[in-house]
Amino acid sequence: MSELYEKLRPHIERQFALDCALTLYSWDNETLAPKDAMENTAKIIGTLSAQAYGALVNDEVRTLLASLREPKEFDVLSSVEQSIVKKLNKNFDRLEKIPANEYRAYSELTAKAGSIWAKAKTENDFAAFAPSLKEIVSYQKKFAAYTKKPEMSLYDAMLDENEEGILTRELDIFFEKIKETVVPLLKKVVAKNDTVNKDYNSRHFPVERQKEFCRFLAEYIGFDFNRGVMAESAHPFTTNLHNHDVRITNHFYENNLESAMFSVIHEGGHALYELGVDDALTLTPVGGGTSMGVHESQSRFYENILGRSEAFWKPLFGKLQENYPEVLSGVDLKDFIRGINKAEPGPIRTEADELTYPLHIIIRYEIEKMLMEDLISVDELPRVWNEKYKEYLGVTPKNDTEGVLQDVHWSGGAFGYFPSYAIGNAVAAQIYAYMHNEVNVKECLEKGNLIPIREYLREHIHCFGSTKNMNELLIAMTGEPLNAEYYTKYLTEKYTKLYLE
Repeated sequence: MSELYEKLRPHIERQFALDCALTLYSWDNETLAPKDAMENTAKIIGTLSAQAYGALVNDEVRTLLASLREPKEFDVLSSVEQSIVKKLNKNFDRLEKIPANEYRAYSELTAKAGSIWAKAKTENDFAAFAPSLKEIVSYQKKFAAYTKKPEMSLYDAMLDENEEGILTRELDIFFEKIKETVVPLLKKVVAKNDTVNKDYNSRHFPVERQKEFCRFLAEYIGFDFNRGVMAESAHPFTTNLHNHDVRITNHFYENNLESAMFSVIHEGGHALYELGVDDALTLTPVGGGTSMGVHESQSRFYENILGRSEAFWKPLFGKLQENYPEVLSGVDLKDFIRGINKAEPGPIRTEADELTYPLHIIIRYEIEKMLMEDLISVDELPRVWNEKYKEYLGVTPKNDTEGVLQDVHWSGGAFGYFPSYAIGNAVAAQIYAYMHNEVNVKECLEKGNLIPIREYLREHIHCFGSTKNMNELLIAMTGEPLNAEYYTKYLTEKYTKLYLE
């Protein structure tokens, strides 16, 4: 046992407890808090954020971490303790460069910005959100300037926070490879769109019945309601306190069958990751998902690779029809599968099919780079957004609500986050390619037994929390680091089979 680590432990526990309190406030603000509460609640969040900052950034922790970096002290730690010390060192090095008063002010700002964004989206009023967004962007640039390495751009520093080591030079190559595959394939597929009829999807689906079926879907893929809850929010999301308290949200539309179903499968994939973290890691700084990209790989794996496959729906489609007999009684499984995989350019990222989805991410990536490099201003975002959608997808949003205001992420300061969605898709395809060597995925799905799939992911990804990074996980599982070829091959094979054979 390390005496130095034991002295560090109370600081770890205090910061973790404060972070949990902040998570609970964030959850409450997005789900149940009254709309007029935010101004005062933000002050409380600011105080808690300052306390969480101080629990890590102080002289005693600085001294302890410096001593624990010494080989003679580090080598006597357990592997879990070593991972925690590494994570704390990284967090400490970043946070101590940010002035405490600015960190607190930023925490209050982002606490208020979420409700301002939600109101602006509802009222199609970008101008109401723009002042908050300008402040957030200003803080993001300042924080990136404080923390970036000399060879990094400001945007690189933001990207590195979400996926360590994946910067603009790597992403430019990654996205170019995806465009080379997706753009020509999409043109061929769209030409066949008239062969897919999914008019059923926009008929009337009572919200209460949607909620019941979505709860069933969550349980079906393995979400444990003894260790998790599901609520509603303007934008579906997943959060957690530890591996026995994981929370997901959903959003329901009476005239869109697919939206809530695939949202709950998507968020369920995130949740299974957090539920699968090893007990020895939970309640520690390494007790959550390792990166945004790996997290997205789990949600996209469940939502798309599993959830949009025929094998997944074979044992479920009858139950779905029973839930909505007045709409789905005349729809057969083959037509339903073609419908849920219909490739059709549209303005909304969260409603996008697999083939057009990466183009939505490329648009956001390019806009964020332009914004952080001062090539455009916040006030120009609606125009640039619409121009990019016309260029890449051939569609123009009807208004800012379905355009630049559609995503919640920027209100929370999540710049550099969107590329994680595309990275996650690529990681999911790579995992899928190798999983077949050990698990008969199709047979499991057709039998309605997802346990072997879930256990494979738990064993190779979930249990490690953030003790390993993305490429370490991939190399251990597949023998190679991130390789986008699996993703482009997956998309080509899937959509060729669906549309072009």
